[in-house]
Amino acid sequence: MFEPLLILIAASFLLAGFIKGTLGLGLPTVAMGLLAVVMPPPQALAIVIVPAIATNIWQTFVGPYLRDIVWRLWPLMVGTVAGIWLNRGMLIGPYAHYGPIVLGALLVIYAVTGLRKFSFSLARKDEKWVGGLIGLTTGAISATTGVQVLPSVPFLQAIGMEKEELVQALGVFFTVATVTLAFNLTAAGLLTAATALPGAVALACSFVGMFIGQALRSRLEPEAFRRWFLKSMALLGIYIAASAIYEILAA
Repeated sequence: MFEPLLILIAASFLLAGFIKGTLGLGLPTVAMGLLAVVMPPPQALAIVIVPAIATNIWQTFVGPYLRDIVWRLWPLMVGTVAGIWLNRGMLIGPYAHYGPIVLGALLVIYAVTGLRKFSFSLARKDEKWVGGLIGLTTGAISATTGVQVLPSVPFLQAIGMEKEELVQALGVFFTVATVTLAFNLTAAGLLTAATALPGAVALACSFVGMFIGQALRSRLEPEAFRRWFLKSMALLGIYIAASAIYEILAA
């Protein structure tokens, strides 16, 4: 892998790690969106997966809520694992060239829902069965794009967790999802020795970005930062989807 691409990977994961350190999520979303501009989503996901797992594991154990989170979210996590496994051929199958379109559309939807601040609440008695359905949907989207933010994050925001518990819950959920994705990638032959160097660069830059984001979190205006981040994701999503559609029509 030549040097300019390694520089792009380093810059992408510095930014993705910074956003995760500031907001508590967004590393795979940002990294997949940026890398998909220059490489196919399966190749991008093979680079993203190890930093995503490592940073999510770290986030999982920062907080005292782990046992309660696992008990409360197990249907969501089981559903996500099932959704990823049932759709395991989507990244490299005959419909793989539609992956960038789905990824681009997902980034736009993610940005619009965040900017519009769509929110809803869910009764505690409905969490389990709704969580299972949300997990299946999230798993199918994740198996296709490598991104797990929709519809899982709105669901987690709807069940009424406190801020620090929500941040830890995001770490727990994303750990389960990314580990399952890693098995998919291994079975598909996408995790090879060729991904070792870019993966190592991505991992190191992710943690550097996270530490910077955490250090600056209290000094930044969170709402302004969130708005600019979401607007950037929307523009990036439009570009990725439009480019993929153009390539399909031109083929």
